[in-house]
Amino acid sequence: MSNQKSNINKIPNSGNRNQEQNNDSSLITHHSSLLLEIGTEEIPARFLPPALCDLKEIAAKTFDEFRTGYQSIRTYATPRRLALIISGVNPAQKDVVKEVFGPSKKAAFDEQGNPTKAAAGFANSLGLSVSDLKIKIKGKAEYIAAVIEEKGLETKTALPEIAKKIILSLHFPKSMRWGNGSLYFARPISWILALYGAETVHFQLDGVNSSNMTKGHRFLSPAAFQVKDIASYMSLLENNFVILDQEKRKNSIRKNIAALFNSPDIQPVIDEELLEMVTYIVEYPVPVLCSFKAEYLKLPKELLSTVMKDHQKYFGVEDSNANLLNHFVVISNTIAENAETIRIGAERVITARFDDAKFYYHEDTAKSLQARVESLKDVTFHDQLGSLHEKTERIMAIAAFLSEKISPHLKDKVLRAARLSKADLITGVIREFPELQGIMGKYYATHDTEDSEVAAAIEEQYLPKNYGDRVPQTDIGAIVSLADRIDNISSFFSVGLVPTGSEDPFALRRQAMGIISIILEKGYDLNPGEIFGYALTNLRNLKSVEKTLEDILNFMEQRTEFILSSSGYGQDLINSVISLSSVQPLKLITMRLNALQELRREEIFPDFLLAVKRVHNITPKTPLQPVNTGLFVQEEEKNLYASFVALRNTCMPLLADEKFSDGIRVFFQIAPPINTFFDKVMVMDRQEEIRTNRLALLKGIWETLSLIADFSKIR
Repeated sequence: MSNQKSNINKIPNSGNRNQEQNNDSSLITHHSSLLLEIGTEEIPARFLPPALCDLKEIAAKTFDEFRTGYQSIRTYATPRRLALIISGVNPAQKDVVKEVFGPSKKAAFDEQGNPTKAAAGFANSLGLSVSDLKIKIKGKAEYIAAVIEEKGLETKTALPEIAKKIILSLHFPKSMRWGNGSLYFARPISWILALYGAETVHFQLDGVNSSNMTKGHRFLSPAAFQVKDIASYMSLLENNFVILDQEKRKNSIRKNIAALFNSPDIQPVIDEELLEMVTYIVEYPVPVLCSFKAEYLKLPKELLSTVMKDHQKYFGVEDSNANLLNHFVVISNTIAENAETIRIGAERVITARFDDAKFYYHEDTAKSLQARVESLKDVTFHDQLGSLHEKTERIMAIAAFLSEKISPHLKDKVLRAARLSKADLITGVIREFPELQGIMGKYYATHDTEDSEVAAAIEEQYLPKNYGDRVPQTDIGAIVSLADRIDNISSFFSVGLVPTGSEDPFALRRQAMGIISIILEKGYDLNPGEIFGYALTNLRNLKSVEKTLEDILNFMEQRTEFILSSSGYGQDLINSVISLSSVQPLKLITMRLNALQELRREEIFPDFLLAVKRVHNITPKTPLQPVNTGLFVQEEEKNLYASFVALRNTCMPLLADEKFSDGIRVFFQIAPPINTFFDKVMVMDRQEEIRTNRLALLKGIWETLSLIADFSKIR
């Protein structure tokens, strides 16, 4: 690595705070802006991005409530402060004219037109005389009313209440109360800076008095200092080692990390999620390049990356082939002159963490995954659903069932992957780093010389991790992933642990979306009714398979509808086919939608749709006897039946071959005989058997068309 180190600049040039100062003073109007800064103990980084959005929305809403105009709102956050700058604030609230209605005219004046006590009392309650009142119509009657003009106050008189309401309206995932106060906030509030132009906005909040004072960096500039005007606010903070603007901090981190490297063969891994997190951890970011012993590179890359990113918030470094190198970048919250101290501390910490990872990894690989399977009997999956070993057996059974339908030749490998799928959950590395489940299983399986496809499937069983994520690339991985998710949904539904409202503790909605995404993307010939019906047979003590299956299929139908809608299909088209999603392969549902989407653009489609809706409107839902051709009386019903039979015989083979566009187009020809039938034939004949026979004909047409879609739901 010595030749690589020459391509790395040890100290970032950007450590000098005087090189990058931008106080945005051109955007701030001195005499008409409001600055509100809430100084706190350090707020968790994950709280801050949503807090910024809330702060902006709350400020806008509050200013509207107080009838105070403004030009723009900007919000900023660091770990120790939330700041709000509202530019172009109007000097006064808007005037309002209000109409206040009193008693009816009849009650307010007697027959001679003199005001009654009711009118006098109403006027007195508003500080007016009766002569100031007017007659107004409300509804169908006349009432006395007062028109009151309310002049807006000076904005600065309302600002204390506005500021307090904004602060008190903020909410966080977790809040706390401190000392003897009653206020709840993300972290204790230490100071409040409030300026309107150059004037301090005075108010008190839970014992904290607002002022024109703020604080800089906790360690580099801990003393409080005065802010005389809003225009100099940001530059004053930067002079005290605080970069207020989160976007500026983020860009600074990105640019200054890149400045550490001057070779395209050595590049930092700029993970956007980590970058966002680190931006809200520091107030004055300075990157420091660090190293660790090359021997740790023998550990799995994902293990090292997880330690660096998720546990230490460090950026990894790779070569041009995406191989991890023995360097990392830590974003310090101090000046560049302290880089060496930061480096020594970070390297000591990462060495300790890597030593732990190395210990667990070598201990784990001393025992094969196969040897660990029996130990899954000692680990509870759920107190109502048995052990992880029992779950593994259910996964194997479902995986075997799916394999027979998808790829029978892969069955042995599928069963092997399913058997080993949960064995890594009881390893030391996963106990320490649970986010690596499946990934470490792949490494352990490879170490055990398991088949490479089996090893890959152990990792892929957890894909997709969320909606929109990639699905398993291999069929073995896809089958095991499906089996695991199908068992989770079946198991939890069987014991009544189902998602309700916003509650979904076992992430069953996400798992349902994963099932649908895999089936659709891989094009598997599977339908939910069949696969969940089989999965439920593997569960013990299930009282009602039919009711549980119905609940599961309704649940899956809702998730299917969401995915189809997200894919751009019209809601009416989705409604026309969604009921089929429980009894037919999902790929056939999308094929129907594609056909309907294509055919509805054809000129003849509206006439066809109108004709079949006429059939639907009169068709009874109750069962009827088959059509008796001997009961046909008129030529129009004979012609309709003959056309229907001929078209059905042509259409059904096309549907069987999954040629839905061609099948639907065949039935376009039924529109003319349907319309002629309704124009010439009295369906509801007085003779019951003739009437019933005609309804049976229409019911047969509708039931056949319903094999394609419910056309009554298409607009």
